[in-house]
Amino acid sequence: MAQAFKLAALALLLALAACSDSNEATTAEPAAMAPPAAERKATAALPVADTEWAMHGHDAGEQRYSSLQQINRDNVDKLGLAWYFDLYTRRGVESTPLMVDGTLYVTGTWSMVYALDAKTGELKWFYDPQVDRSFLAKGCCGAPNRGVAYANGKVVVATFDGRLVALNAADGSEIWDVQTTDREQSYTITGAPRIGKNLVFIGNGGAELGVRGYVSAYDLDSGKMVWRFYTVPGNPDDGFESDVMAMAAKTWTGKWWEWGGGGTVWDSIVYDPELDLLYIGVGNGSPWNHSLRSPQGGDNLFLASIVALRPDTGEYVWHYQTTPGETWDYTATQHIMLADLEIEGRQRKVLMQAPKNGFFYVIDRASGELLSARPYAITTWATEVDMATGRPVETVDARLFDGKNVSLPSNAGAHNWPPMSYNPETGLVYIPTMVFPVRFLQPTEDKDRKPGQGKWNVGFDRMANSPPKVPNIGEIMDAEFSGQLLAWDPVKQEARWRTPEGRPNGGGTLSTAGKLVFQAGEDDMFNAYDAASGERLWSTDLHISGAAPITYALDGEQYVAIAVGISGGFASEGGPVAHDWHLPSISRVLVYKLGGTAEIPPPPEVDREIPKPAPVTASVEVVQRGEVVYQRHCAYCHGDGFRTGGPTPDLRWSSAQVHGIWQDIVRGGILKSLGMVSFAEFVTEQDAEAIRQYALSEANRIYGLQQPQDTVFQD
Repeated sequence: MAQAFKLAALALLLALAACSDSNEATTAEPAAMAPPAAERKATAALPVADTEWAMHGHDAGEQRYSSLQQINRDNVDKLGLAWYFDLYTRRGVESTPLMVDGTLYVTGTWSMVYALDAKTGELKWFYDPQVDRSFLAKGCCGAPNRGVAYANGKVVVATFDGRLVALNAADGSEIWDVQTTDREQSYTITGAPRIGKNLVFIGNGGAELGVRGYVSAYDLDSGKMVWRFYTVPGNPDDGFESDVMAMAAKTWTGKWWEWGGGGTVWDSIVYDPELDLLYIGVGNGSPWNHSLRSPQGGDNLFLASIVALRPDTGEYVWHYQTTPGETWDYTATQHIMLADLEIEGRQRKVLMQAPKNGFFYVIDRASGELLSARPYAITTWATEVDMATGRPVETVDARLFDGKNVSLPSNAGAHNWPPMSYNPETGLVYIPTMVFPVRFLQPTEDKDRKPGQGKWNVGFDRMANSPPKVPNIGEIMDAEFSGQLLAWDPVKQEARWRTPEGRPNGGGTLSTAGKLVFQAGEDDMFNAYDAASGERLWSTDLHISGAAPITYALDGEQYVAIAVGISGGFASEGGPVAHDWHLPSISRVLVYKLGGTAEIPPPPEVDREIPKPAPVTASVEVVQRGEVVYQRHCAYCHGDGFRTGGPTPDLRWSSAQVHGIWQDIVRGGILKSLGMVSFAEFVTEQDAEAIRQYALSEANRIYGLQQPQDTVFQD
């Protein structure tokens, strides 16, 4: 199979991670009362009342398992829509809703918070943190938000521009608002905060754009910062914040601090009340290219690591590094889950993670001891993890970045932000997985070898992944890139079942005592599977990709809720992989119950025909230069080869009016209020024109390939 990918060698290099005023809700007739839910059978740390979903991962162990079983494998085919609510923006949605005391709290684009009646969908209150839209240029993958935290009558949201805001859960009024980042640097926050011991824990993103990562704790009542733990060392001349940072600095070489270092904690943070430890997942290096940020080698702690801290002080306890010398964007920020497992006849308190690098890890969460590690996906960079050292055994060509060698997983990962779940009854972990071949190429221009170049700071030449200009590129990508739901046995470290392959945009998972696993799948369908066998028992069309579902109960009825809307790298540069081309985004909340009869409106009609463009007036050399500059500066938002997922404009459709003010947009920043800031610092007037000519060239090429109006043209 790996050889097939090498032959294809057509991967996209993903950089991972419009408005509507409609808010109508529809309510169905109540279903018949079902028997009460069974007791939780095992292993979740500090289980919460399953009638609610009060924590990001449902319980302190973040297992995303519910003991509710009114909806089960025998009646799930009777599941129908109870109500829906249209969010106020059309950009990406990655939120896990919370349900507390009859209210559903969900976040949308730009860190907006919606409080909805969990039974009817009626809007109770709405909070807009008024994020400056120009901050979009500081983010890697759009402006989504993964949800809020709740405790003591407070709803806490982290905003895209780096703030932490506490709201009154009753009415949405602000209690406090603190800035957690330096607004002059490219820090953003898309992750959900976590709460433990009256502290709010939050990290940030921005490793692709030259920042230094950290995680912070804030007092829940006052918003005062209590401690901060940096994940990578800073400039030695400034002194180190602790002996731990001095220790970490010994694993770096060169002047890494000039590159930023990276190591942002942009997603997984878990507080363990049983052991009184805080676990954080640390991200990639800045730049990705290890040979640039640390030219004489080194493991580069704490990149791509799981780190255990004291929650009261931020004191370091232990770490395990999944990818020493990380260079592929193999973050360890993916979902961390806690459980009690019997391993070799002994009950162990473990944490589990399936990070980007393709290996599934089971670690003793008290000591940090690696208990097992096996590949859950195709891995061309390493063959195994040496259990004597805990280090991966890299392949000979793992760090061969010649633009031809294919790396698996890609920087998108074998598993990214969509959370997995664990069912203690089946003993299985349900992981959204994907296969993305990618080619890396060492930088070919001097500016790519220097820190702070461009808006991005990855240290590779993106032209290695510019899609070929062939009419059937969509079909080729569908054949090469895939996604599956994987049921994984964490004790035996082996696959139990997999769903058929689809496009790689599956959402997070939910497992229940009803012997079900719920997931928004690769085909924009919301599915329920038999947790033991993987048989698909129920499916409904969402018309768009979904985030992570939850379940709760009100007045004797069980509900399943999910927020939907294409997001992240797929929404920008992964359009043809994640969705049909030029698909508009839809952002809404959908809630299901047995006997639900509501219906969502069909997706809007899309004009797939490129109108006749103006002719190209530049030379072939100028057009080629335009492609190079576009891939370096524009493709992160507008897609490789202009193939966007919908929220950002496909520049091949640019009107004559847009072409007339092209320089004002690209260099003048006249659309900064929409997130399109000025690129004058990085793109010359000549290069901006070259990009325009490249767009015209591609528009003319596609226009010439279009079929008659009665057929659907696939790019």
